[in-house]
Amino acid sequence: MFLTSWNLLRSLVSGLTDPAFRKILFSALILLMSGTIAMNRIEQWSIVDSFYFSVIALTTVGFGDFTPQTDLGKIFTAFYVLGGIGVIVAFVNALGARRIERARLPGRKQRDHATVDETMH
Repeated sequence: MFLTSWNLLRSLVSGLTDPAFRKILFSALILLMSGTIAMNRIEQWSIVDSFYFSVIALTTVGFGDFTPQTDLGKIFTAFYVLGGIGVIVAFVNALGARRIERARLPGRKQRDHATVDETMH
């Protein structure tokens, strides 16, 4: 778990050199920030609860522990999710592409069984 998180963090940091990746990251952060602020104001949730809800809603996890109770909150959430899922998917896709790209860099150890077997003989 730690190694996976570390590798994702390294991919995120390495992606900061790519202007296209930065645009997607910035869009995702603005989206999460706007959802957090909106739910804080509309539903009167704490900032932490509002951020948590925004992440859970946009990643389509939907635990159901927080649900909008007001009509405005429900309407906002419907449009927020419909408009935001594409941005989050684009971000996750770009992050995954960076991870794959980093794994293919020359000079990196290949963790392929065939390569390991060849070096042992």
